[in-house]
Amino acid sequence: MLIRTYAILATIASAIVALDQYTKFLVRTRLALGEVWMPIDWLAPYARIVHWTNTGAAFGLFQNGNMVFTVLAIIVSAAIIYYYRDVGRASWLIRLALGLQLGGALGNLIDRLTRGTVTDFLSVGTFPVFNVADSGISVGVALLLADMLIEQRRRPAPAEENPAPHSP
Repeated sequence: MLIRTYAILATIASAIVALDQYTKFLVRTRLALGEVWMPIDWLAPYARIVHWTNTGAAFGLFQNGNMVFTVLAIIVSAAIIYYYRDVGRASWLIRLALGLQLGGALGNLIDRLTRGTVTDFLSVGTFPVFNVADSGISVGVALLLADMLIEQRRRPAPAEENPAPHSP
């Protein structure tokens, strides 16, 4: 049963890592650092592929924190793996969220350990450049928040302990 439970986590995380590493490989082997590619001219102001590197957190935040984020990715990955076994089978949204986050953390961790920097390439509007791993982490966080909101709405409202007396 435990193997089946972790197989779901491993499948989701592996899919994110594979897609992340493959797309980063394509960018690194086909574009020079800083080079932009966009085959549809009218789309260029809104979305483009650009070869960029990042030594900080997702979306270029906290630059030059590579060692801190390496350690943090290892801790977060271990916490997800540990906590995942306690997530109920009915909590499919949490399971999906944790799989996406684990895959994202591992995808960027692989870059940090093998290259010393994270390859970013998705550029949308004026938003900082990001990658598939960053997207997995962000979507995973959004799903966790959505699950929290859904669960909060399912619970009945607590009764007031000292209701105010009604005047006639």
